[in-house]
Amino acid sequence: MMKNRQLAARVTVLVCSLLSGPALADIPIAVAGPMKGQFAAFGAQMLAGAEQAVADINAAGGVNGEPLVLEVADDSCGAETATAVANQMIGKGVKFVAGHFCFSGSIAASEVYSGAGIVQISPATTLPGYTDQRPGAGIFRLAPRDDQQGRLAGRLLAEEFGDARVAILHDKTAYGKSLADAVKIEMNRLGKSESMSYGFDSGGQDYSGLVSRLGLEDVGVVYLGGYHPEAGLIRLEMNRQGLEAVMVSGDALMTEEFWSVAGPAGNGTLVSYPQDPRDILSARDLVSVLEEAGNPAERYALTTYAAIQAWAQAAEAAGGTSEEAVAAALREGTFQTVIGAVSFDQNGDSNVPGYVWYEWRDGEVLRK
Repeated sequence: MMKNRQLAARVTVLVCSLLSGPALADIPIAVAGPMKGQFAAFGAQMLAGAEQAVADINAAGGVNGEPLVLEVADDSCGAETATAVANQMIGKGVKFVAGHFCFSGSIAASEVYSGAGIVQISPATTLPGYTDQRPGAGIFRLAPRDDQQGRLAGRLLAEEFGDARVAILHDKTAYGKSLADAVKIEMNRLGKSESMSYGFDSGGQDYSGLVSRLGLEDVGVVYLGGYHPEAGLIRLEMNRQGLEAVMVSGDALMTEEFWSVAGPAGNGTLVSYPQDPRDILSARDLVSVLEEAGNPAERYALTTYAAIQAWAQAAEAAGGTSEEAVAAALREGTFQTVIGAVSFDQNGDSNVPGYVWYEWRDGEVLRK
């Protein structure tokens, strides 16, 4: 009797296995960026976009019929942390990473991902060297390049502020210095020289001495290559000292945190930024979904969502998740995403829209 029961149990297991078909395997992917600290606002955007993309793709059947599982990694915008994070992702079997945010993190991690067969698409990294010197064919970006942004700002300073004395500042980070250098090169090429060029330490709280120097130079325009915490404090100090100079900066100031630091002193600050993805017709439904859930619906939420969409479609086209096949599909295809049709060149750069000018005014950023 016991043998008959054991036999019946084995038959039942076999029949259930045949009826259910082969088991589906989860596909682990990751979003990596600054989830804590002074740049956490950007990480929150990336996380919101990634979570929604995974939910939507899984609801539509996953990738090649298999569900995505999202890993979340905090790299603190640091190279060492990003390297550690990238190695952790290898251990988790991750096939794709939407990230990182800061240049130092993106570049350091790319070295690890390339050696491990992991595709990386950064939704935010604009440093030209990220793709110009990429360590492998699986490294891509869904962001415009800083040299494009620098040329736009250099032309503005040379053509619209031709009579003003210009100070070019940067915070010594890869992002800030790269951007300031690109601005200087273009402005100088067009025949205008800066009155002052200076690199300051990021993370400071007192920039009164720096602003005093700006006043002594009688500058009328301050170009700042750097991030919102320092830019907000410098703009506040300019206001306190009565320095009536225009501040011009890059895309890192396109965040509510800049206004939370600078307040009304930030009025008139000019920011170069790609076309706001929220203005793109194909993004409106996602913006509504994110906002209704109380999640960020700003640029990096949308570009992170689009990065995951592009990778998922490339994996479908490749019929699998191997780096070689997916990278080839990304180079060869055009992908329908929340920010429109996306394609990548042989360098790993994308065709996302270029930069335009915005102005901070009473807590809002308005298109110029």
